[in-house]
Amino acid sequence: MNFDKELDARGLVCPLPVLRTKRSLADMRSGQILKIVATDPGAVIDFQVFAEQTGNELLSQSETTETFTFFMKKR
Repeated sequence: MNFDKELDARGLVCPLPVLRTKRSLADMRSGQILKIVATDPGAVIDFQVFAEQTGNELLSQSETTETFTFFMKKR
C-alpha cells in the first residue's frame, strides 16, 4: 500500500504508539496515509479504538512474527 509517512513505534508500549501516531497525524493533510509499525500486541486494539474515537480511518492491519503494521488515513 502506498503511504505518505511512516512511524516506527517498535519497542514502545501503550500508550506511546498511539500518542506518537496522534502527533504524526497532526503534521499531515487530510487524506494522507500513515504507516505505523509496532511491536506491542496491545496496539491492535488501541489503534481500532483510536480510529473510532478520532474519525481517522484504519485502512488495514497485519501481523508478522514480531511486528504489527497499520495503515491509517487522516480524516
